[in-house]
Amino acid sequence: MYPHEQTENGKDLKARVEAFKALCRSRALRVTEQRLEIFRTLAQSKSHPSAEAVFAAVRKKLPNISLDTVYRTLASMEEAGVVFRVGLSTKARFDADLTPHYHFVCMNCGEVYDIFPAPDSPALLVPQDIKQFGEVKNVNLQFRGICHRCRAAAGEKK
Repeated sequence: MYPHEQTENGKDLKARVEAFKALCRSRALRVTEQRLEIFRTLAQSKSHPSAEAVFAAVRKKLPNISLDTVYRTLASMEEAGVVFRVGLSTKARFDADLTPHYHFVCMNCGEVYDIFPAPDSPALLVPQDIKQFGEVKNVNLQFRGICHRCRAAAGEKK
C-alpha cells in the first residue's frame, strides 16, 4: 500500500495530525485550532485545494474564520515546510502530503494530480552541483501539460 492510500481511515489521519503537531512545535509554529482544522482539511483532500476551497471547508466547522486567516496560515505553514504549494502560479493549490511524490499540473484547467513512484523505483537524483548553491531541504517536481479531460474537451485523443 502506498502512503497516500493510507489516509482513507481515520486512524491514519489522527497519526498525521499528531505528526503535524510535532512538526509545528519543532519549527516554532503554534498549534492553534485554526491551523489544525486547515491541516485536517488539506490532509483529507486529494484535490490539492486552493486557499478559497480550504476556507469554504474550514468555515463549516469554524464559522468565524476569515479568508485572510486562511491565507496567512497557509503561508506560515508553507514557510515552515509542513505543506507544499503546487500548481500554476495564477492560482496556488496546497498539498499536506509530505511523502515523496510528484505532481502533474494541467496548464489548461489547473487541476493537480499526484504521481507516486513505485516503492522499488529509484528516488529522484539531486545533482551534486546543487551543493554549490546550498542545502536541499525538499524537492517539488511538477510536470506540466494538458490533462486527458481537457484534451478530450478539445477533441484530441489520448
